Formats: sequence, C-alpha cells, structure tokens
Amino acid sequence: MASTVTDTRPGYGQLLRTPRAWTFLLPGFPARQPFAMLTISIVLLVQHTTGSYGAAGAVSAVTGVSMALFAPFSGKLADRFGQRAVLVPGVLVHSASVVTLTVLALSDAPLWALFVAAVPAGASTPQIGPMMRARWGVKLQGSPLATTAAAFESVTDELTFVLGPLLATALCTGITPSAGLLTEAGLTLVGGLLFAAQKGTQPKPSAHDDDHARVKHVSALRIPGVRVLIATFLGIGAVFGGMQVSLAAYSESIGEPGLNGVLYGTFAAGNMLSGVVCGAIAWKISPQRRLLVAYAALTLMASGLWAAQSTLLLAGLGLLVGVCIAPALITGYTLVDKLVAPTGRTEAFTWLTGAVALGQAAAVTVAGQLEDRLWDGAGFLVPLGGTALALAVLVTLRSRLVPKAPGHTVARGVGHRVPVTVD
Repeated sequence: MASTVTDTRPGYGQLLRTPRAWTFLLPGFPARQPFAMLTISIVLLVQHTTGSYGAAGAVSAVTGVSMALFAPFSGKLADRFGQRAVLVPGVLVHSASVVTLTVLALSDAPLWALFVAAVPAGASTPQIGPMMRARWGVKLQGSPLATTAAAFESVTDELTFVLGPLLATALCTGITPSAGLLTEAGLTLVGGLLFAAQKGTQPKPSAHDDDHARVKHVSALRIPGVRVLIATFLGIGAVFGGMQVSLAAYSESIGEPGLNGVLYGTFAAGNMLSGVVCGAIAWKISPQRRLLVAYAALTLMASGLWAAQSTLLLAGLGLLVGVCIAPALITGYTLVDKLVAPTGRTEAFTWLTGAVALGQAAAVTVAGQLEDRLWDGAGFLVPLGGTALALAVLVTLRSRLVPKAPGHTVARGVGHRVPVTVD
C-alpha cells in the first residue's frame, strides 16, 4: 500500500533548534557508546586471554542475551516510573559489572565465572537510544519533525557504531586488551548519570496516570506489527554480530589485528551515510514497502561476504552491507511511531533494541564457532543466514505492519476510541 508524503521535510538543522534538545543530546552521546563498544571489547579481551574466538563469542553472547531479555523490562519500567529512576541504578550496576568481568578475564578465571559476570553486565546496559527516541516523541508529538527525529536517531546510532568499534579496537590493540571495557564502563557511568539528570525532557511517568492505569499491564508486545519488527531486527543483529567476529578473525589471520577497527568502521560508515540520506528524503512510498526493499537489498549484499578474498573487496562489500542497514533501521523505528501510542514507545523501542542485541548474541556465538571449526571467513555466512530469514518473515507477515484505521489509538496493544469532551 503506497502512501504519499509532503514534498518537503523539515531538515536536521530545524530539528536541532528544538528547545532544550541539546540538554539530552550532549550527555546522551557518550552514554549510548556502550552498546557499540561492549560486545567487541569482550571479544577482543577474552580472545586475548583464552586464545579462542568460540569462547570470546560465547561470553559476548551471554552479555547480548542478558541485554535482550532485560531491555524490554527496563523500557516498561521507564515508561511507568520515569527514565531517571531506571538509569541511575542501572549505570552503577553496569559499570561495576564490566569492571568485575575485566578483572576476572585478566585473572584467567574459568569460563563459567566470565559467564556469571557477563549476565549483570548485559542486563544493566543503559537503553539510551530508546529513551532518546521517547524524548523526541514527547517534544515533537504531531510535528513533521518526528520523522526527521527518527532518522536523526538512527544516524546517531550508526555514528556510535563507527566510533565505538574503532575506539574499542584502538584501545585494546594499542594500549592493553582491557582498555576497551574499562573505557566503556567510564563512559556509561559519566554519560548515563548526566543524561539521567535531565529530568525536564523525559516523558511523563504513567504510574500515577489514571487514564493509563487500566492498560498498564498490557505490553507493546501484544501489537502484531511490533512482533514482526522484533523478528526482522534479529536479522540486523545477526549482521552486527557476524561482522564483528568475522572481521576480527580475518584481521588476525592476515597478521593485522588493528585493521579490524578500520574494516568495521567502514561497514558502520556506510550505515551512517545512508542514514543521513534516508532522513533527508521525502519518501512517497509506504514504510512497509521500504522495509521490504531494504531487507532484500541487505540480503543480496551480505551474500558475497563469505567469498571475499581480499581486504579491499571485503571493505567494499562491508560498506554496501552497511548502506543497506540504515534504511531498515530507520523505517522500523518509524513504524513504531505509527503502531504504538506514546505511553508504550520506550518499551517498544527497547524490544527492537533487545532484538538487535539477541540477534547479535546468537551471531557472535555461531560465527565464533564457524571461524574456529571451519575455514577462515566461514563466519560471514551468519549475516547472510540472518538477513535471509528476516526477509522471509517480512514477506510472509508484512500485512501486520499496517497501522490501525484512523479513529483508533493503540496504547500498548489496547485499542480504544479517543475520548470526546461533552459540554
């Protein structure tokens, strides 16, 4: 179903002039780095101490699974009690857990001990991206800038995936293998607390809101379109996780471990640049169709990774894969704005973030095993398999992404008519 939009769209400059926007944008940027730095820092440190990509991928996967399972719960708590109430204890637990994991890895602790430490490290990862999107949603409700904000947030996410792996790799290979995780813990602590301090821009907690009390126990997961998006975002996570492990293994195999950050940064740069372009386009086709095209292109580009035989070719393919990811991410988050009411969006956004983390966790585990047991580059089959499965789900269930008819509002899965005031 095609849908038209206006011929012009408010630009990023107008968006950034939104009153008080910078009060949460500035502290939010360092606070969202952990999502980009955590798993790759774990892979590099644990591989260094154990000599196994399989073990490194397994520890990283435990972190990712814990993040994926707890993120929606964190989002629901933030919707109900406020973001600050969730963030402050979360960043404290996360920083302490990451430091503990680092100490255990450097002490040659058994693998099970690393798994135990990885659980709270992943579960407490601050969900800054979803919280930022929820803040934009409150400030821009009903404004044409809402779509621009969705694109801006996706571009910012991709910028962190350019800088995060580059920074983590440079720290781990240039200073010490533990430097990546320790820096991640510091950024989480400082950025997270500063972001939490911006109480004036956070969405209003709904715990004491009588209008929402009757639906507060209903999850955004009840919305069929959200479930479809979760399944498709698992495929994006498979790309991130598979690329992290496989590019690290490739760089190690050619004796240039520092090249990993450059290759992953090239992949993420394609993601970021296409996100900038997507946010500037006034689309005249429906987001459902855009999502389908984006996943088809992503699957096609990922199909050549496993056969790349040179660094230059691998970098080029990685760039193209990255270019295809941003449209899928941006369109998915845009659909959340259409499918879910403001009172449930933080939870919905964290379901998608959790799906990426879960897909990434599965991918690093499988890719690590493939790299250890099969040929060099076998891990690149993981992005292909993940995106192909996501595409199949999207083709089959795309009709569930169509929002409800006007006149009904979905609030965490419950439809109701807008109340009318009677004089």
